[in-house]
Amino acid sequence: MDAAGHPHMQGSSSSCRASDFSAALDAEQQQKRQRCQSRSFCLVICAITPQSGGAIVWCGVSRAALRIWRGGSSNNQVGPRMENNSPQPSGPEPKFENEDEDYYYDYDEDDGGYGDDDYEGSDYELDTADFNQQLADKFDGLDLPPGVEATVPWLLKPPTDEPSKFKSMKELDDEIAKKYNFFKQFDTVEDFSDHHYDKKSVGKPRKEWVKRIQHDWSLLEKDLPALIYVRVSENRMDLLRAVMIGPQGTPYHDGLFFFDAQFPASYPATPPVVYYHSGGLRMNPNLYNCGKVCLSLLGTWHGTSCEKWNAAQSTMLQVLISIQALVLNEKPYFNEPGYERTANTTDGQRRALEYNDRVFQDSCRTMLYSLRRPPQHFEDLVAGHFRERGRAILSACKYYMEGYKVGSRVPEDEDECKEDCKNGEGASSSSAAKPQQNKSALQTYRGPSFKTNLEVLFEELLMEFNVKGADTAKFRAEKLKNQQAAA
Repeated sequence: MDAAGHPHMQGSSSSCRASDFSAALDAEQQQKRQRCQSRSFCLVICAITPQSGGAIVWCGVSRAALRIWRGGSSNNQVGPRMENNSPQPSGPEPKFENEDEDYYYDYDEDDGGYGDDDYEGSDYELDTADFNQQLADKFDGLDLPPGVEATVPWLLKPPTDEPSKFKSMKELDDEIAKKYNFFKQFDTVEDFSDHHYDKKSVGKPRKEWVKRIQHDWSLLEKDLPALIYVRVSENRMDLLRAVMIGPQGTPYHDGLFFFDAQFPASYPATPPVVYYHSGGLRMNPNLYNCGKVCLSLLGTWHGTSCEKWNAAQSTMLQVLISIQALVLNEKPYFNEPGYERTANTTDGQRRALEYNDRVFQDSCRTMLYSLRRPPQHFEDLVAGHFRERGRAILSACKYYMEGYKVGSRVPEDEDECKEDCKNGEGASSSSAAKPQQNKSALQTYRGPSFKTNLEVLFEELLMEFNVKGADTAKFRAEKLKNQQAAA
């Protein structure tokens, strides 16, 4: 006891320190609450629309509104007020932990609640209800006025590979034309995944074999004739692909004919093997529907010694020129062994014309096949060629359906067409000086199926050429006029 008779207070200094600490903590928490309330706006997410780009919008909703939504009380209520007869929850204000942590209610283990003793039986859970408040704390350092968007990377729309601008038809046409104009006659590529002989290996190449093929490549690059395009493989030197454009004045005119070749391990002692992409069509006595190319130079047909493969002199260039000149000719009917004896007879000529009619129809079918499934590394050539020659091919179809001979030179303008129709003639591009058979004579052997089949092929070609950007306006206008007349 002290001199006055009062007992000593042994824990007075500790109590004072505790009181000071408690007061400081309360002041810190009060400051925190004031800081939260001093923020003019609270972060809420009402909707994320494509117009907002996935950004979070700061809206004018005070933090007091959040407490009202949670069931708390505030003098600054925002939004609809609670009815007078609604139970008013009571309890202490939520306490916040240290500055570095997200805000949360202190959990009372005895009551099993989050600091609100009177709010019993609630399904409210802290983590879900307090999400907006926690999310707002992530933007403490931002001072954004109402309506200003805060960009959040994880809410932004993911980047897409779609082009920001669609190309116009003119741009597409220009692109096709540019690629076609720059398409090389000879070039090397990495591989041929769709090559007919891709799965057939020739084994480890010999040095002499490689040297000889490089010699063939050099000849092809320098001396390829017009209308032949070649691609060779850097990784597979044994593979080669060539395309030939059908010569004018033949039933093959303007068609594309693809060939796959392979140099065997024994090359040049033995000739290359060649496969024709027939599409299941027999286009020529020398071109089988199974893809076989019948040619003495390839050893697939017997011939004289000068026609056979010569290891010292024969080359791949010679093979391609032989196919172009000897196979894709003006009257392929006479390529059939023995038929050449009837070449100067009326019956032989009639059969040759009938054969040309069938060949041209198959050539049109081959065009459709190439357009829909262009061989690898020749896509640009196919698109550009038919874009450029589409109008001429359609004009030829119309001209032949009128009764003119397949392979005849097709008039390029209306005046010339009227003159030819008056004379009943169609001058051949390969023999313009020779007198031509008139339409009535041609129609004596040509059955109605030719016109019917060609009409169907014409419509399909018109659609495909139009897609590739060919000049088809004239034929589309005629088609529309006929449809209107029929209606």
